[in-house]
Amino acid sequence: MPRMLDVSDDVRAEIGDEEADRLLAGENAPGSYDCTSCRTPGDSEQERTSTVLFIGDETAVLAFAHATCLPSQVVQVTEEQLQGAVRSINPDGGPGQAAPEQAVLGVTSGLVLLNGELHPALVVEPTGPIVRPGSTDIGDDFLPLLIEQGFMPVTQLHSVPPVLHGWSVLLAMGQLHAVLQPGTGGGSPVAWWQAHQALQVAESWRAAANKHQQVLLFAAPVGSIGRQPREDLLRDALDKAAANGKLVAAAMPLAGT
Repeated sequence: MPRMLDVSDDVRAEIGDEEADRLLAGENAPGSYDCTSCRTPGDSEQERTSTVLFIGDETAVLAFAHATCLPSQVVQVTEEQLQGAVRSINPDGGPGQAAPEQAVLGVTSGLVLLNGELHPALVVEPTGPIVRPGSTDIGDDFLPLLIEQGFMPVTQLHSVPPVLHGWSVLLAMGQLHAVLQPGTGGGSPVAWWQAHQALQVAESWRAAANKHQQVLLFAAPVGSIGRQPREDLLRDALDKAAANGKLVAAAMPLAGT
């Protein structure tokens, strides 16, 4: 049965026309899947679904996402991320497609009210547990790793977190492009997170960013925030994560306009 799949030109160029046509015809695409972005179930027979191709140094893995979560695209990841963090999303447990659990950081923009003033914020939540590089432990080191970088634990949202020097948020032409961190050895900044397709932000968010010339970044482990369609629900989720000791934050200067 044909699937409601989106296959971008970039993905088609990588997998070839024959494979792309087989996917669209429903031959190789699963009906149900776990979205590689939000990790909730999807059904390519019932809703528009994006094909997302993760490419490492030697390996390529095809995954699926709700079209409302991610556009169809090619995502470059390290071979370690691809090999060390794949799991089957084929519902029958047999050979099937796979998606990296550690390769993607989900980013949501929203306005957060602190001390009676609206501040532009980015909320970062990985799509899977983040393990310390080189570690064989099964766990989630996302927050400890960020705290080591200078992020501050947040137990309640009542004041603006301290500025994390050397980090910045890159905004260009009204679109969000990247979160930059200091380069090693004092070199040029490098992307900690980079949009594979520039993200449009609301005019109110951009106005607040231009006013304050900084952006607040909140980060939480997988499963702490989830997909929140409204800013009031996002704030509720942030408050709950903070109360549970699962939130860190930092203020970052705005780079660009």
